[in-house]
Amino acid sequence: MWVRPRTAAGATVAADVRFRAGTYDGRVTQDEATPRTGKRVLLAKPRGYCAGVDRAVQTVQEALKLYGAPIYVRKQIVHNKHVVQTLEAQGAIFVEENEEVPAGATVIFSAHGVAPEVYEQAKARSLKAIDATCPLVTKVHHEAKRFAAEDYDILLIGHEGHEEVIGTSGEAPEHIQLVDGPDAADQITVRDPNKVVWLSQTTLSVDETLETVARLKKRLPMLQSPPSDDICYATSNRQHVVKQIAPDCDVVIVVGSRNSSNSVRLVEVALDAGARAGHLIDFAHEIDDAWLAGARTVGVTSGASVPEDLVQDVLAYLAARGFGDVEEITTANERLTFSLPQELKRDMRAAAAARG
Repeated sequence: MWVRPRTAAGATVAADVRFRAGTYDGRVTQDEATPRTGKRVLLAKPRGYCAGVDRAVQTVQEALKLYGAPIYVRKQIVHNKHVVQTLEAQGAIFVEENEEVPAGATVIFSAHGVAPEVYEQAKARSLKAIDATCPLVTKVHHEAKRFAAEDYDILLIGHEGHEEVIGTSGEAPEHIQLVDGPDAADQITVRDPNKVVWLSQTTLSVDETLETVARLKKRLPMLQSPPSDDICYATSNRQHVVKQIAPDCDVVIVVGSRNSSNSVRLVEVALDAGARAGHLIDFAHEIDDAWLAGARTVGVTSGASVPEDLVQDVLAYLAARGFGDVEEITTANERLTFSLPQELKRDMRAAAAARG
């Protein structure tokens, strides 16, 4: 299989890459090339895990090592079926509410954030709470508290019922109104049109959010913007590279779960950008070969909560069906990392000190 990395500037480097045991092992060879068939894959980069997801998953894994199983996790730690199943096998128990956690046990709050009342509930049950909220979500929470303290009306752009929206709204429910898409902008009323600000869920479509803001500003010309972008860098980056590849694709396959907002948005972005078809899958075996009938170019990417091995399984599946020429299109290089939650790091240090 040919893999040709290419940056947004168009530079390419050719290398032969071999699949072994169903997944790409990462080794480059020069003598085992798969014959080229004219079919190709455009592989998006960045894709997969973002810094917030990586931190949240590590938080559960380190807590299991430190405290032992079971560790309770309120809601899915990240919105990915494979990740949740893997952590369950390691001893994590996922619950919907704190009431399901035995009194005095350890509970981890998911990457999507929680409302202040959830912390109070945990305290009332003497739970040891570890907050795995993505720092970029926490930033939006701080913005909500700040603007509420200054008595602003806050228009929160996001999807009704999403855990992140519920958590952010809980910071200042009397000040926050949800705006679920551009059409909802027309129903908004505020106390003072000169004192209103918009914030957003971090995993939205960039283009749709801008459209919603434009609609809001037609009615509220003095609408203020957040101090910095609320849509996270990873969401923006993954959407941007999909826009680059989509016009050349007969079909775009997005690896991600259906309850993952950023994964669902990637399919929408691909279709809006010109892909002839787009599909969301959790695993390679969910690909319908009918999607590939007549296709010459398949785009592949993954949501921000998807481990890379699932993408490599998709590439192996496609290679077995003649799509062995893979070109990786890179529009950004991500290096951001987040440290583990302070309460967990503190206990890890104490355990290390006790061991001498």
